[in-house]
Amino acid sequence: MSDQPASSPDPPDSTGSDATQGSGGDGGSRAGAGFETLLGRVVIERGLVSPDELEHVRNDREVDPEGSLADALLRSGFMTASQVDRLRSEVESEKSSQRIPGYKIIRKLGAGAMATVFLAKQLSLDRLVAIKVLPRRYNDNADFIARFYKEGRAAAKLNDPNIVAAYDVAQSGEHHFFVMEFVDGETVFDRISANKRFKELEAISVTRQVGSALQHAHARGFIHRDIKPKNIMMTKSGDIKLADLGLARALSDKESAEAEAGKAYGTPFYISPEQIRGKVDIGPQADIYGLGATLYHMVTGRVPFNGKNPSEVMHRHLKDQIVPPDQVNPSISSGLAQIIELMMAKDPRDRYRNAEELLEDLDEVEAGRPPRHARSAMDIASVVSSMSTDASDPSVNAPRRAKKDDTRALNMAMIAGLALSVLVNLILLVYVASKT
Repeated sequence: MSDQPASSPDPPDSTGSDATQGSGGDGGSRAGAGFETLLGRVVIERGLVSPDELEHVRNDREVDPEGSLADALLRSGFMTASQVDRLRSEVESEKSSQRIPGYKIIRKLGAGAMATVFLAKQLSLDRLVAIKVLPRRYNDNADFIARFYKEGRAAAKLNDPNIVAAYDVAQSGEHHFFVMEFVDGETVFDRISANKRFKELEAISVTRQVGSALQHAHARGFIHRDIKPKNIMMTKSGDIKLADLGLARALSDKESAEAEAGKAYGTPFYISPEQIRGKVDIGPQADIYGLGATLYHMVTGRVPFNGKNPSEVMHRHLKDQIVPPDQVNPSISSGLAQIIELMMAKDPRDRYRNAEELLEDLDEVEAGRPPRHARSAMDIASVVSSMSTDASDPSVNAPRRAKKDDTRALNMAMIAGLALSVLVNLILLVYVASKT
């Protein structure tokens, strides 16, 4: 149920709920008037006509008083037939979403295949909120509606400054809606699209706040399962809010886990291997992988794996090694690259065990020090790889391409270990010789 930003907001319906109800007689006239009012405001809001031009069009209707404003706009040449049809559909959709008691709809914030999100004012508390409205075409889908309410209940159980707060989930007439905190800002995806890459310290700050949100959610028994740039909101003051718990699942919910076994839930560019395989025992490490893929995208400007279709992308998550992020963007530190690679290990057992370890490493790298957990894990992986791989074969990819300082430290450790081994053997030989 991801929400995508819309480029053109729609104006509110100030005519009241009566303007959207009834058919025939006076009720039908009120409905028609409501549509005309909304259409007039939309065309001015979007710059399709000026107020003077709209007034001219309305005066022109005196020639054909039975005709609609849309017909008059079309006849005057201010709009094309396709524009009229598109606006008619949008305005009707807007009108149908005005009937939520206690809230005044202001404008549309975004629309996706799964839901439409509106900016509204909660009248009782005089505050701005975001309202996610389920499309009416899903009203006959009991499973989808159950998932919608499950999202609201899951969000309500989480209370963290880095998670979008949930206020209410309910039904009004034909509309199922979810009221949540309004975040005035943009998504991480918006920022990547505009600037291509995040600077390292900014990326660390974003990741740390999302990691803190995951620490809170995991401690309360929830996994998000859809960490991605579009689900991370950035306020104008720099605060980060994790959004969209549409795929969240309680770790204790064995029934749902069994029902979803063998199915891949998530977004292909950021989904973990265990989610792709439809594993039943998916845990917090799945969110860490998704956050790692998101961090990779933030600092490199590209997704870890791409492909012609979702199946190809997911296959690469399962089988391919990522190109080390510091090869794609040499300006990032070796420590941050190590963190990302540990977050995106294929086997969840090889990743950070929990968000706490991730936060510790992010703090270390932010302070200019090497990470603790990632560095030790990568050093061990390098030793194992060097022991099992023919050094003369450059085609074999090691789990981590060490930089010069890492290689020097590792070589010194191996030399010291070898020297110690030789010394112990000499002592044993002298001891044995003294006994014979």
